Amino acid sequence: MGRVPHITPDAASDAATSDAAPTRNATTHPAAPTHGTRAGGVGQGVVRARGLSKRYGDFTAVDGIDFEVQPGESFGFLGPNGAGKSTTMSMIGGVSTRSDGELTVMGLDPDREGPRVRAHLGVVPQQDNLDEEIRVRDNLFVYGRYFGLKRSYLKDKIGELLEFAQLTDKANARVDALSGGMKRRLTIARSLVNDPQILLLDEPTTGLDPQARHILWDRLFRLKEQGTTLLVTTHFMDEAEQLCDRLIVVDNGRIMAEGSPAQLIRDYSTREVLEVRFGSDANRAAAAELAGLGERQEVLADRVLVYADDGEAALAQVLARGLTPVASLVRRSSLEDVFLHLTGRSLVD
Repeated sequence: MGRVPHITPDAASDAATSDAAPTRNATTHPAAPTHGTRAGGVGQGVVRARGLSKRYGDFTAVDGIDFEVQPGESFGFLGPNGAGKSTTMSMIGGVSTRSDGELTVMGLDPDREGPRVRAHLGVVPQQDNLDEEIRVRDNLFVYGRYFGLKRSYLKDKIGELLEFAQLTDKANARVDALSGGMKRRLTIARSLVNDPQILLLDEPTTGLDPQARHILWDRLFRLKEQGTTLLVTTHFMDEAEQLCDRLIVVDNGRIMAEGSPAQLIRDYSTREVLEVRFGSDANRAAAAELAGLGERQEVLADRVLVYADDGEAALAQVLARGLTPVASLVRRSSLEDVFLHLTGRSLVD
């Protein structure tokens, strides 16, 4: 994803004392944006890909994928690192040109009309790229000026964004004094300064503790309620289940399945999963004794998974066969199980 040019404190100060907004090309950047007008009507995809591919020499990162995102939808790309998720986001943002296929964003081709597309996008990259030596408020101001937004617009907008990100009391703090969760919220607030119609979130909660993740999810729910279209890449199954109305499961640049989280679990897994552990050297041998139990089984390095609609009944059958697992757990099926069924490996392999 593109990075905002690095701004020094002196440059930020110069920008803050200028009364005139930077000159901008009317065909490149919209006027101070509002939510009143949205491109892409009901039923018309705001992002549409057909046969989308990206190759780097002999390596194919994205391999002919098709998908369509509707206005106001929270759409996810679920897959392991290296699956092609971030590459797809880069093509949507017009940062990376496609090798083949069709791609439109709000009816525009990002390869030919990248500036017009990016004017309506907010981008949250995998790694926070904030200017850490200047204040929280100045990060938002400088980024707004980068979009050519006027001081009169930014004055109120920055206050709104700080309140939204729960950072009002940190407005005058240096960024390098913030916690990881606060920095992530500031990165999201910064991405909203141009009031984007589409927000691209690349692995939004990687590295955050559980509390910070839930706070961030709440902020994203609020954006969705306001009508912002969210595109989310993640390798966290719980995040995909929490945030996404619909998603595609991707691996090695290809789409393995598409649907809502609940639909994918119904289609590719059972209602419950029994996890039993017999010890690293005994799991595979024990699995042979579990033949015919449940609908199917997966043998992992540290445990055996038994897929059944009634996990407790499956556990009772394990014990009835004279097997004594070191530990057992009955849980509901998740998107991790979907991915395991489709690819034969875990999301974190």
